Amino acid sequence: MGASKSDFFTQQQNQTAEIFKALGHPARIAIIEHILSMNSCICGDLVDVLPLSQATVSQHLRELKNANIIQGTIEGKGVCYCINEETIKQIKSILEIYIESSEKKNTGCC
Repeated sequence: MGASKSDFFTQQQNQTAEIFKALGHPARIAIIEHILSMNSCICGDLVDVLPLSQATVSQHLRELKNANIIQGTIEGKGVCYCINEETIKQIKSILEIYIESSEKKNTGCC
């Protein structure tokens, strides 16, 4: 079997792409914003806030959790989600590198 296309890129590039792919949906951004505003929340709370079904919210939570953007702990019948601070620091670092690189190389192109 041949190599997958992701094998041609660095682990950092693949991880960055996974994080930004998870952030690439407005429902997931809304979920993150809500969790940040509450400091943590239970999935049922999100269904009350978002115009999405329980199943759809769960799918979005799963994508965010798979990308390590959020983490959860079981509390009774629900799962309490919070932001993974390490991943947020990583996102900040990645963006700072891109911004600094762009500012240094700004040649007025385009």
